[in-house]
Amino acid sequence: MNRLSFLLLLSGLVSLLLLISTETMAQTGESPQYIYVCNQGSASVTVIDASTQTISETVDLQELGFSENAKPHHVVAEPDGSFWYVTLIGENSVLKFNRANELVGQAALEVPGLLALHPEDDLLFVGRSMSAVNPPQSFGVVNRSSMDVLDEIDLFFTRPHALTTSADGSWTFVGSLSENPILSYNLENDESNLTNVAGDTHVFVNFAVHPDGNTMVATGQISGQLLVFDISDPMNPKLTDMIETEAMPWHPVFSPDGKYVYFGNKQDHSVSVVNMETRTLEDVIRGEGLAQPHGAALSRDGKYLFISNNNLDGTYSPEGSSSENPVGTVTVINTETREIEKVIEVGHYPSGVGTNAW
Repeated sequence: MNRLSFLLLLSGLVSLLLLISTETMAQTGESPQYIYVCNQGSASVTVIDASTQTISETVDLQELGFSENAKPHHVVAEPDGSFWYVTLIGENSVLKFNRANELVGQAALEVPGLLALHPEDDLLFVGRSMSAVNPPQSFGVVNRSSMDVLDEIDLFFTRPHALTTSADGSWTFVGSLSENPILSYNLENDESNLTNVAGDTHVFVNFAVHPDGNTMVATGQISGQLLVFDISDPMNPKLTDMIETEAMPWHPVFSPDGKYVYFGNKQDHSVSVVNMETRTLEDVIRGEGLAQPHGAALSRDGKYLFISNNNLDGTYSPEGSSSENPVGTVTVINTETREIEKVIEVGHYPSGVGTNAW
């Protein structure tokens, strides 16, 4: 077989594989997976194709009329990839983008921080930013279709930050940076309860809920612990374990099977792997590109972990980067080998990460 015949055959095979992949995606209803990375210091959002681990697009917020101090902080996306949402701390806004990364709506909320989607209803829950000096003691409820602010639910503690929902969306959980209570709130009947967590002030960074819906974890920035709660009775979360980890654990994410929790340790420049079956710290990953890790997201199959890194202190120094304003990174970690396979350079001060995987 000559070279031309071989290339034609290879091209035909590639076309066939792409056709099969497209048909499979149509049958399964799966959309391409993207990782959305907020560049808080660059007023932009980097969009990474999870399958190729390459940058698909960078959404420049200044080109859309926002200021260089827009401070995009956190992202969530619809599971089907139709829309994604980002908070802008500096603009007091939550933006809505479509699949083509076009701005299609926005809502006004003071110093918005973390986001959580209601898994069944057309609602978006919006927390408050950690960087705000005196944020409102409330969280916002936004209609995702219209981007109208439906309500701002009052809280009973200062500096709300950590935010998530129960598996069915009937309960919202909010934690504080300055105190130890966790609010359980039922939007349907306005029922709520405060659960006071033992110990010194943990500074709850964020929550994540196990795929079975009965367990929730929280990262404690100051306590350096992963706290595990039984939320089978969501009104009364019960603390069951406190697992010691490295310094400043940040955003946690569960593996699809719920066996592991992954999160960056900001002060330690590392990633923790917690085994949820043994409730132990099973591994700590270190290496190039891990520089003040912040957000975390997994590929749909759970094989690759994407970690954003602030790199404000210049721990990672790429060639040609300014030492005064170093670029941030996204490290791609193989969860099977627990090795860093790729370092993707993004904008300045990458913070929250979101994806349309689930």
